[in-house]
Amino acid sequence: MATEPLTITILEGDETGQELLEQALRVLDPEVVELPIELDRYDLSLAKRRETGNRIVEDAARAMRESGLGIKAATVTPEGKNDVGSPNRIVREGVDGKVIIRTGRRIPGVTPVAGVYLPISVVRMAVDDAYGAEQWREGEDGANDEIAYRTEKISRGTCRAVAEYAFRTALKMNGKVYGGPKWTVSPVYEGMLKEEMDAAAQRHPDVWYQPVLIDATYAGLVSGAADSPLVIPALNRDGDCLSDLVMPMFGSIAGAESVLLAFDEHFNTQVAMAEAPHGTAPALLGKDVANPMAMILACGAVLNYASDKGFEGADRASRAIYESVLEAVASGVRTPDLGGDAGTTAFTTDVVGRVRTKLDVWSSLGSTV
Repeated sequence: MATEPLTITILEGDETGQELLEQALRVLDPEVVELPIELDRYDLSLAKRRETGNRIVEDAARAMRESGLGIKAATVTPEGKNDVGSPNRIVREGVDGKVIIRTGRRIPGVTPVAGVYLPISVVRMAVDDAYGAEQWREGEDGANDEIAYRTEKISRGTCRAVAEYAFRTALKMNGKVYGGPKWTVSPVYEGMLKEEMDAAAQRHPDVWYQPVLIDATYAGLVSGAADSPLVIPALNRDGDCLSDLVMPMFGSIAGAESVLLAFDEHFNTQVAMAEAPHGTAPALLGKDVANPMAMILACGAVLNYASDKGFEGADRASRAIYESVLEAVASGVRTPDLGGDAGTTAFTTDVVGRVRTKLDVWSSLGSTV
């Protein structure tokens, strides 16, 4: 078991993303979770990224490689082509991230779309594909014959990581690996992921495997394909779009966390960074109405990975956070996006109280249950 304090790298953000981060971090107070936790904070606000020319992002990635654990707030991506861009690619490449997993799950008391009640996990590439591709245009600006180009790439290693992690996740969930890329149209490029999915299926013969083209995957999600827990391996941009569909199907895009993972050669997790899957929600800035569920669950997720690293008590704290968030919603404590009237602060306060109570009760029970 690890004996040193649990260090978590905190990547601060912009607008409502930063407000939600500050609220969520309340559940990681050592007096709440009964763990010695140290937060190593880095300011990834747009202003700081511009000031440092993204050096602060690189510093945060290096720190997270060292700690192995991170929590990131949503950040603004400026539109200007000569601006600092998104920090996400820099962070993901900086920690050698391979996979992003987002799991839509039933929120108690909230009716999901299309009768979907079983969890759906989207396992997507964390790097390459459409993101970071070289782009250029040729021809007269604005002319009919002006042509835009983009060069994309994926690697065998990233495809293998996505496929292998998808099958391992399906095994844990007792679900099926479903979906895939458009390998019929793009057998060389997208076919590489399909090849690795097929190979992973051979390594995991006990996992139910149903490869489906990406367009049919979308159709299946809204027409009854989710008759068991699903795990969907995806290219980077496909997975980004899929998760933005899957999360709202369960009630809110803020209803679950997103986790970036980096592995060793045996697919053991080396770095886990959790965040909310949504953006900075500038329209909600300062109104105390945004849903903090995803950010609070991100804190719970990081503690779960801390447990895997040997930090005693992290697993109990993680479970307490997950249960407290879902119990709060089940009891009617809901933000406006879920049909309630609780504010960001009030919801978080309720969750913090529940976490304290759970851990206190569990401690009093000792090893009798």
